[in-house]
Amino acid sequence: MNTRSFLSSLIASFSIVLFIGCSDAPKKIAYPETDLSQAALIPKPLKVVATNSAFGLDSKTAIYTAQATNGFEKVGQFLSNKIQAQLSLDIPVNESPLEAVERIIYINQTEALESDAPEAYQLDIKNDSVLLNARTAAGAFRGIQTLRQLIPEQSNDTLAEQPMWLIPSGKIDDAPNFDYRGAMLDVARHFFTVEEVKKYIDLLAYYKYNAFHMHLTDDQGWRIEIKSWPKLTEIGAQSEVGGGPGGFYTQEEFKELVAYAAERHIQVIPEIDMPGHTNAANLSYPIFHAKGKAETPRVRTDMKVGYSSFDAYKDTVYAFLDDVVREITAISPSPYFHIGGDESHATPKKDYIHFVEKVEKIVQKHGKKAIGWNEIAQANISQTTIGQFWNEPESALKMVEKGNKIILSPAKKIYLDMKYDTLSKHGLHWAAYIPVDDAYNWDPETYVEGVPKEQILGIEAPLWSETISNSAELEYLAFPRAIGYAELGWTPADQRNWEEYKTRLKGQVPYLNRNNVNFYKTELVDWEN
Repeated sequence: MNTRSFLSSLIASFSIVLFIGCSDAPKKIAYPETDLSQAALIPKPLKVVATNSAFGLDSKTAIYTAQATNGFEKVGQFLSNKIQAQLSLDIPVNESPLEAVERIIYINQTEALESDAPEAYQLDIKNDSVLLNARTAAGAFRGIQTLRQLIPEQSNDTLAEQPMWLIPSGKIDDAPNFDYRGAMLDVARHFFTVEEVKKYIDLLAYYKYNAFHMHLTDDQGWRIEIKSWPKLTEIGAQSEVGGGPGGFYTQEEFKELVAYAAERHIQVIPEIDMPGHTNAANLSYPIFHAKGKAETPRVRTDMKVGYSSFDAYKDTVYAFLDDVVREITAISPSPYFHIGGDESHATPKKDYIHFVEKVEKIVQKHGKKAIGWNEIAQANISQTTIGQFWNEPESALKMVEKGNKIILSPAKKIYLDMKYDTLSKHGLHWAAYIPVDDAYNWDPETYVEGVPKEQILGIEAPLWSETISNSAELEYLAFPRAIGYAELGWTPADQRNWEEYKTRLKGQVPYLNRNNVNFYKTELVDWEN
């Protein structure tokens, strides 16, 4: 039986059971005061049509999923686990006999969607059923984040015999504006534990991010185990900004993070920054160090940049980098490998160009596409390489002219390490102060004049860690701005409005509080009312 036939059979059987198996069916439900069109959903869906009804989530609800397609049952189990954690309500997945069920959530695989985007989904919420249609498991996963945001914090039906959480009914058709919606965390300037990184990934997943870029190396620390070059972690991982103990991820721990993100349909993109920002590597193996303008390697706990460089003409450097890329790509399923390339002020231009072109080929040899900060536009790179724009519009335009796609991360608009204002506890302000409204009120599609949308892969919000060292400080800088960036990546500009967004942003407070997120309570939002 195909999926469509199974779904029709399931719903028909379910309706019969309700009609003849329950003497008082259908149950009377007290509808919630708000309707679906007023729900505080972020990112804002493309299309919402509300109806005057509600779905009652309770102990007599069950989840069923398409089982012939990879990943759909895992999505259903993820939803069940989150409901249990939030409401202490156990919802079985593909287990309960229909006779014991009064309401169903069905996660269905289908090609019949309004959008052809892989992450598109459709939610059809009725009195006794929720039907989530998606083309892929990733689309289904994005859809259940919307459903999670519709579940109230408290049981809100006064007529039901058991606790019931009412979800407003209607239909949602949704798809992302950009294929790539990323966030970056700098674990090199300050090391973050596996559990701290997992918490950040969880928060990003709730808002439909699909890429997590890890800045794994810099002057102050090397954070990933390379088995063929053990001194990188024996020496290079033992420091950080401010003089803390540093740290690193074993390859098993990195695989754990990759798997954790993959369960949330987020790819992890590893970055080894080079040829600059390489002091920790050069300290571990001085043979890599370029003479000339580059400073002699030593333990660095300051925030200075631009003084280190690999030797661009030493065969040992490229043999080393081949080992690094080989070991990391073996445990990194993302199609991308980030080669850094920013702020290489101690590397002569001709050396820099030679280096980037050589390293790009190493990345390609190991089956990955390279990403680099916008400075790599100077080199003769292939069209498969992605440029990440952060500070030079002319570099972005140069890459577009060559046929390359770009990721937009303009420091003046989307750097999460920038202070909100002069009173911010953490962060820097060399690029700009970025209050919550400025973070939201810009359009990635028009930010760099002359860059067509089809060459914008997406957007990414980097969080550099010079001024932060734990989850609470990370969350202070990231939230609520990261929530707004999620909407910039998902929702088209003509559907975004700051005044209306503020209302939906207030609606995120219960979720943020439940997860102990130390978000910045900007005065631009009336959090109390």
